[in-house]
This record gives sequence, C-alpha cells and structure tokens, in this order.
Amino acid sequence: MAAHTDGTTAPRARATVHGYPRQGANRELKKAVEGYWAGRVTADDLHRTTAALRREAWRKLADAGVHEVPTGDFSLYDHVLDTTVMVDAVPDRHRALVRDNALDGYFAMARGTQQVPPLEMTKWFDTNYHYLVPELGPDTVFTADSAKPVGELREALAAGHRARPVLVGPVTYLLLAKPAPGTAPGFQPLTLLDRLLPVYAEVLADLRAAGAEWVQLDEPALVQDQPPAVLNAAARAYRELGALTDRPRLLAATYFDRLGEALPVLARSPLDGLALDFTGPAAANLDDLAAAGGLPGKRLIAGVVDGRNVWINDLEQSLSTLATLLGLADRVDVAPSCSLLHVPLDAAAEREVDPQVARWLAFARQKTDEIVTLARGLNEGSDTIAPQLAANRSARASRAASALTRDPAVRARAEAVTPADTRRPQPYAERAAAQRARLNLPLLPTTTIGSFPQTRELRTARADLRAGRIDAAAYDERIAAEIREVLDFQEKTGLDVLVHGEPERNDMVQYFAERLTGYLATQHGWVQSYGTRYVRPPILAGDISRPEPMTVAWTTYAQSRTDRPVKGMLTGPVTMLAWSFVRDDQPLAATARQVALALRDEVNDLEAAGTAVVQVDEPALRETLPLRRADRTAYLEWATEAFRLATSGVRADTQIHTHMCYAEFGEIIAAIEDLDADVISLEAARSHMQVAGELAVAGYGHEVGPGVYDIHSPRVPGPEEVAALLRKGLEAIPAERLWVNPDCGLKTRGWAEVRGSLESLVEGARQVRAELGGAR
Repeated sequence: MAAHTDGTTAPRARATVHGYPRQGANRELKKAVEGYWAGRVTADDLHRTTAALRREAWRKLADAGVHEVPTGDFSLYDHVLDTTVMVDAVPDRHRALVRDNALDGYFAMARGTQQVPPLEMTKWFDTNYHYLVPELGPDTVFTADSAKPVGELREALAAGHRARPVLVGPVTYLLLAKPAPGTAPGFQPLTLLDRLLPVYAEVLADLRAAGAEWVQLDEPALVQDQPPAVLNAAARAYRELGALTDRPRLLAATYFDRLGEALPVLARSPLDGLALDFTGPAAANLDDLAAAGGLPGKRLIAGVVDGRNVWINDLEQSLSTLATLLGLADRVDVAPSCSLLHVPLDAAAEREVDPQVARWLAFARQKTDEIVTLARGLNEGSDTIAPQLAANRSARASRAASALTRDPAVRARAEAVTPADTRRPQPYAERAAAQRARLNLPLLPTTTIGSFPQTRELRTARADLRAGRIDAAAYDERIAAEIREVLDFQEKTGLDVLVHGEPERNDMVQYFAERLTGYLATQHGWVQSYGTRYVRPPILAGDISRPEPMTVAWTTYAQSRTDRPVKGMLTGPVTMLAWSFVRDDQPLAATARQVALALRDEVNDLEAAGTAVVQVDEPALRETLPLRRADRTAYLEWATEAFRLATSGVRADTQIHTHMCYAEFGEIIAAIEDLDADVISLEAARSHMQVAGELAVAGYGHEVGPGVYDIHSPRVPGPEEVAALLRKGLEAIPAERLWVNPDCGLKTRGWAEVRGSLESLVEGARQVRAELGGAR
C-alpha cells in the first residue's frame, strides 16, 4: 500500500464508476420531464426532482463503498447534447429558442418544435442508447458554459462526496459531429479542434476552481480504427490540455473495445490517468498495455466488470487481471467497463424471477457491490472476501449446469441448417414481378412501419389484465376494437399497405421474448434508450424455441377486416439479440440462428394464413456492428444469414420487408443487399434523405422506403415538406422502387400528431405521384 503524507496508509485500489442510471427507481426522471412537456410540472419542480435523483444515486454509490462518485453524467435528455450546450455549439435555428428559454431551447434541440426541426439522432457506438448529433461548420464559434458540470460537482461536494466530473472528450465530441446543413462538401468537424480546446481549458479551470481534483474526459471514439490524422489530433489535444497550469488532474476514459493504436498515444501524453475496458474483446487491452510499458506514474481505472450486460462477474478471473495490472500503473482502481447507464438499476427488485436465475444476475447496484468487493480483495487479500468468492463460484456453476440453458432439440435443429435454408430460390426480379401482380399497388405506395400510438386506455387494459380486474376475453375485445379503429383510420386516410397497429404489444422485443422459450422478462429492468424513452430489455438465458404462433391470430383478424394488404410484423433475430441482454456463454451467431429458426416458423405460419406482406424489422443490424473493422466480416456473415434463415421459406409472391432506423448505414450497404429483403424502410427524414443517395451509389436494386416523417419529434410535417423529401429521394431511387413511410413506428406519438402527419404523408405522395403520371 502507498503512504499518505500524514503517515497513514492508502489502499492500493479504490472502487469507482464511470456513470450511473439516471432514471430513478420508479423512472421519476421520465415522469418529471414528460410532465414538464405537458405543462403539469414547473421548471423549478423538474430541477428539484433531478437534483434529488442525483443525490440519491451518489448516496447509494457511497453507501456501497464507492470512493469517488461521477458527476456530470446525469442528463435531462442526452449527455452529448449537454456537451453541445457546454461548448455553445447551438445550431442557428435553435439559438433564439435557447436565448428566450434555455430549458425549452434544450428540449427543442432534442425534439424539435412545429416550426424548427431537431438535431439528428443516432446510436451511441454499438449500444442501444441514442445521442443527439452535433451540427458543426467552418463558422462555428465555441464558447464555454460550465454551469451544468460545475453545478453538479458542487452538489456532490456539498453532500460530502469525493467527486469526479465526467465530460465527453473533445476528440470524441468532434468525431461524433456532422457538418451543419449547408456546409460545403468535405468539411471535417475535427478541423475545429484548435478552436474547441481553449473552451475545454476554460471548463477545466472552472471545475478546478469549484473543487475538482480529477476530471474524466470520455474518448470512446478512440477504440475504433482511426487514421493517423485522428491519432495525431488526440495527441495534440492531450498535450495541450495536459500542459495547462490551472487544471485538475486529467483522466481519459475509453470503453466498448480495445484501445489499440491509440493506447501508446494516450499513455505517452501528459494525462494523469487512463480508464480502460478489460471485458470481452477489450480484454486485449491487458497485453497491449504491458507491451506499451504500462502507465508508470499514472492512475489506471480498470474496467473489469461488464457494464453492458447483466450477468454476474467472474470475481476470481477479475482478481487475477487486477493483480497483473498492479504492476503496470502507479495506482489501479476498480470499475465497470463503462457507464452503468446501459444496465437496469437493481436486480433485487425482480422478485418474480426464478431465485435460481436471480443468483446469476447483476444490475447496476449489484455491479457496484462487485467492484467494491474486488477492490477490497485487491487491497486486503482474497481471504477477506472468501465468502463472496465462494458464493460467486457456486452461482456461476449453477448457471453452467442448469437445464434452463440447454435444449437438445433446439441445438439439433440449428446444427441441421443447410445453405439452401438461408436463400430464397427465386431471384429478386422474379419475386418483384410476382408481388406486383399479387398486391397491385400504385406508384409510390404508402405504408407505416408497424406500431400505432399506445394510448392510455391500452396501457390501462394491460394493467387491468395483469391485476385480474378484467379477464382475457374482455382484454381481447379491447385489442380487437383498437385494431378496427386503426384500420378504419388507415383506410380513410388512404394508406395502401396497412398494419394492425400492434395494440397487444408492449415492446417490439419484449412481446416476442415473452412468447419464446429461453428468454426472461423483468418487471423493473428499465434502461434508457433516448430521452424519456425507456425499455426493459429481456434477458436471453437459454436455448430459444417457439412453442406456438405469436402474431398470426391478430394479423389474420386484421386482414379479415379490410381488402387492402395488412403486413405481418415481426422483430428480426439480430434485433432480438441487440435489444436484449444476451448470453455470454456461447457465440452470438449460435444464439442468432436459434432465434431465426423460431421466427422462420412464424413467417411461414403467417404466409399459410394468407398474409401477403411480412415485415421483419432489423433496426439493430448497424448498431451491433463491431467497432473494429477486423471483426465486422464475421459478424455480418452470421447476422445476414440469420435474417435470411428467418425469411427464406416463403413463396415468390410473398413480399418480405425489413426496417432499420437511427444508424449510419453507409458502412453496411453490402450487408443490406445481402439480406435479400424485397423492400427496406430506413430512417431518412432528419438526415435529409442521405441514405437514399448512399444506396444509389452502391447500386442497391431492391425497393426502398426512406422515411419522410420524423416520428421522434412532435412536429407535424405538411404535405409540401413530405413531397419535397420524396422529390429528393427520387433523385436517387426510381419511382418504381420507392415507398413512402415514416422513419419508424408510431407507438410513442399521440393520435393528434399521427393523424396530421399521416394525412400529410399520403397527400404528399399523391402530389408527387400526380407529377409522375401515376402509373407503375
């Protein structure tokens, strides 16, 4: 152990975390923010609620034994948007709104207003968290606004905690940004680094003045393959920030994968510390760090507990890793691999989970206990944590031996899959002709992505069914009535391909997980997806099969009520994995094949029941793309094979759709083509039809529905706006292959917004169809 200047002995290792779930035990943050939007909660009440949530999180961490709590990781909507505010990179279209009312302007950047569109939103690396994309141009001028990071630091210090402010690092912030609309082609936001660094220097000085000893700068973008220009920029950034005289000690944090080429760059910089991930593929950081000569004289925060999944840690393996790391840095602290934002709050709240399975689970609070236990074991020896090690060993052995995790029949069926099972026998051109003859759709056919608003009445009906206040028959009648209403609206509005609206579904993954073997559902396992959108990812614990049809009855009922085609709606195998907490005891490819076979049975049953159009959504295909290029080919091979396995058992005249949203698609165009879907719909409204051009350049030849209505904003577009986007889409995609649809499902929107927006969508399509002459 190291000695303090006062003669006492300091522990070799302390426990800390990068960030913590924001929502509160009962999603108080969601309720407060949405209450503010609805006018039920004042700004002062909102701020009081959020301050209380921060205090409670810090108290829980400190009570558990965390030595240094994070500050600044809390956000009303998104931490990247908070950084945009901190450096005053507010787009011109939002600046007056921010000036008039900072809080309303902040939410306008996130959600838009009827007059002003929001910032684009996309996935945070390979997670299911969404961030607001900064818009920067050559004329962007940065200025420092330290109010939020300084204010939250002072709150923590006043509560008696040792605190470490967490900021998005300057290099990652610029790499996450996009050129502002109207910027000349070729502009790279990273060229603004020299303009941004003085602003970070000012914020760091303000934090130092407020009492910060350490500040964490998150640089996860550096775990990706970066060219020399980016590595040089990172070296320059931390050379300049490290040379500041009026600053706290600086720590750069990376996570989600191995740091690779950037490791020696950061290790040689004047940074005082480095946080590294040592889980999963990032375990390679151990050898890389040793090869780089370690971090002599620096602090290392070792992410040895998986911050993205819910399984208990292998404490003995982590202790071994930590023991090795002790020789590679001046100080080694124990942490999760990344922010605990990506896992639910507390596994102890899941009282309906089988007690045997509950032993295998660790949410944010349990992971906090694990890192505290590891820090104690590292400081005082493994004998001091012998009971915890024994319990951990027993729980892991229980999981490995459990009959819940293995089904011989499922494994035999997966092993019997042949290449012929993963390809449709007819080429696309032949299928397209058969489908057009069967469906007889107009030019620029209109449809939606699947879900319609989940009304309060629907949520109440589900709650009443669970509580026994209504029986299954009454619940089914409520669902049937909702389907009839949704179909009637779509027919009157003039949509061409209809959906039943999914009123019976709670979530596009959870609904299916509850009907497949091998999945576990949680009651309180909420995780933030974006803003006030929280999901409960199911837990994939065992082998997957489908005991009985999951969607056929309601889809068939909907089709019986209309002469227009009604899409069957399913969630694809990759998304079923990506938006769940997956098994870590077998390859993802093996699990994906099991899910694909279960979905194949459902697709075939829908076709047998008369469904002519089946949509298998894969919005997570891009977000699950490995961060390192060397790992991508293998991933895309099994991911696209799983989709084709699910969808290749149908006739030529059955039309297969897929859907993707809120991701950068340029890197996976070839994989999109390899899916061999007949129609793909993609997010395009916020990105101004960018994906249509990318598909055209790549020579994509199937039908495409680039979104013309941004459903993540309360804005109702007019017909002219829709028509303008369609005309832009037609510059890249021939009319014979262009569909008209929203960006994503409509479950999070209200009926008033949906009615107006879909009426505009249909009218905009009519206008452009008329301009084209209307023929197929």
